[in-house]
Amino acid sequence: MADGMKRDRTSGGVPVTDEVVARLAGEAESGYDVDALRRRGGRRPIGSAPGEVVPVRLDPELRAALATRAAADHTNASEVIRQALRAWLDVA
Repeated sequence: MADGMKRDRTSGGVPVTDEVVARLAGEAESGYDVDALRRRGGRRPIGSAPGEVVPVRLDPELRAALATRAAADHTNASEVIRQALRAWLDVA
């Protein structure tokens, strides 16, 4: 193994060695029970399909008002925007 790779570690902090790579490759080659795999972190689904990022420019005053509302509602700016759009567009 190259010297630079000896310092690499797994997400659990275990040093990546030739033995670790061989063990993990063997597990992968034998196959995984997809139903047994657990979902890890990441964003929660927010609708019927993956969300799409829509960039929007806001003037400083509108951005400040958005931040104030999000803080008052104990949520984030994205959720405030989604709620406002649903209400304005009459979408459930």
